[in-house]
Amino acid sequence: MRDRIYLCLAHMSGREMEFIKEAFDTNWVVPMGPNVNGFEKDLAEYVNHRKDGQAPLHKSVVGLSAGTAAVHLALIACDVEAGDEVLVQSFTFCASSHPITYLGATPVFIDSERESWNMDPELLEEAVKDRIAKTGKKPKAIIPVALYGMPYQIDRIMEIADRYGIPVIEDGAEGFGSFFDGQSLGTFGRYGVLSFNGNKMITTSGGGALICPDTDSAREILWYATQARESYPYYQHEAIGYNYRMSNICAGIGRGQMTVLEDHISHHKHVQEMYCELLRDVKGITMHGNPSERYDSNFWLCTAVLDPDLRIKGQDEAYRQVITGAVGGAAGVTHAAATAVTDCQPNANVEALRVALDRANVEARPLWKPMHCQPVYRNAPAYVNGVSEELFHTGICLPAGPYVTDDDVRYITDIIKDSIL
Repeated sequence: MRDRIYLCLAHMSGREMEFIKEAFDTNWVVPMGPNVNGFEKDLAEYVNHRKDGQAPLHKSVVGLSAGTAAVHLALIACDVEAGDEVLVQSFTFCASSHPITYLGATPVFIDSERESWNMDPELLEEAVKDRIAKTGKKPKAIIPVALYGMPYQIDRIMEIADRYGIPVIEDGAEGFGSFFDGQSLGTFGRYGVLSFNGNKMITTSGGGALICPDTDSAREILWYATQARESYPYYQHEAIGYNYRMSNICAGIGRGQMTVLEDHISHHKHVQEMYCELLRDVKGITMHGNPSERYDSNFWLCTAVLDPDLRIKGQDEAYRQVITGAVGGAAGVTHAAATAVTDCQPNANVEALRVALDRANVEARPLWKPMHCQPVYRNAPAYVNGVSEELFHTGICLPAGPYVTDDDVRYITDIIKDSIL
């Protein structure tokens, strides 16, 4: 039996143990420490360099416990409070919008454009105007998302944001190592979010970071991330803070991972090219790629769209059984669903292909379900054009991680071809 092929698991370099051992040897087995400082420095050097030959940027980076924590603290830094509204991409993971609700604010969801699958600038400006007309005040922030590593139309988004004076928080959790016009994602807006979860381009096992505009703003983020403690010899708190600091152990893993980042990115791009080549002549399957030379995706995950008319073996049996096991890998959800279906789900041929791959020991998943279609956000304002729902109905994610070999890609594409009626 072939070993399980997972969507994306970060690959260890061997350097990680050196930094972890150093942490234990020096007794820095706590949040903060030399590894955190070193990791933040490495991250800042990477995101500040430019591929277009222009002078490097001067952003600061704060290591945190998760990408979600980074979104949360960026919102606080943008003065988001209860009763405010934040414009956020709908086609994304829930970590982009949940922190908005933590603060008692309201997410206003913006649908996608077809080229990048990310926030539609036309809908964004429509939403800005409409929210001002309806509420009498501007939204407090705009959050575009680098879906599966693909850059968003950040030039147009920034033009709109600057014109209305609204700060941009770039959610680049999936886009570390992706560039637009030669500039790293997360460095265009006021803040940029990174994630180092176990399935990201590099990992600290868990963790994230926030790219900040300067050292002063980074110092304030660090203050909030360490329970907002004042500089007294005892614990004095004059604001609500959070326990969001990255640990020295996790940062040691991250420092080792930085030594293989470029290898990981090259591998993901290579896997994307293989999928494109091997599925090029398969009618009814279209791989999603860079819309133009301005886009430089890391291809964190490789994604494809299935024509609704494509027939897959077993699709008449799709959604007949409720899933009872863990979903989404070792740390997946185990909450039992009440029914096998919802009112918004991928087409039967997408589910049938997912099942066929699963039976062949290949992990595949549907695309993110748009947030404006999630029951928890049923009452949230949304500006939609049908793009993200269409993609959710017809799209699938294919394995792309460092452990995915060329033979694995051939095996996966053979399973796909054999599954088509």
